[in-house]
Amino acid sequence: MLGKIATVAAVAYGGMLLARNMNKASARGGLSEVEATCEVDVPVRTAYDQWTQFEEFPRFMGSVREVRQLDDVHLHWSATVAGKPKQWDAEITDQIPDQRIGWRSTSGPMNMGVVTFDKIAEGRTRITLRMVYAPDGLNEKLGDALGAVKFEAQRNLENFKKMIESTGEQTGAWRGTVEGGAVQH
Repeated sequence: MLGKIATVAAVAYGGMLLARNMNKASARGGLSEVEATCEVDVPVRTAYDQWTQFEEFPRFMGSVREVRQLDDVHLHWSATVAGKPKQWDAEITDQIPDQRIGWRSTSGPMNMGVVTFDKIAEGRTRITLRMVYAPDGLNEKLGDALGAVKFEAQRNLENFKKMIESTGEQTGAWRGTVEGGAVQH
């Protein structure tokens, strides 16, 4: 009997947490936020330079099928979101070498964010990803409320860590600066 009461209480508590998380997104106009961070044992420049290799994102982002870099600031994404294929275009809004890369979607699912790179010791970098997005449909909203996006973001950073630490060097680099979506010369 005590086991059944505990089960009912756990289900009720889980339902309450799910409802609260869905209400938070609703209060923000349907927008959700996620933040994930990890530390990598490579210098800031190495981590940053590898992150600028957008077409290699499928190597460490599980749901990303393809990223095509159209020019210095425009990208086309193809991914699986909540089990469904999605495509969107995005633009780099600001980019400061060895510090940050900010973006926003220009078509498809709304998302925007920034990834920052901070030196925390010689040869050690903290990468922080902050993102705002609009879950679409019941499956995405449920997954969001259950923390699936945060889990995936953290897993992607951990995959990046494994990838960059296994080689210790970047496969390429783009060292340009972008302000307001325009490359600065």
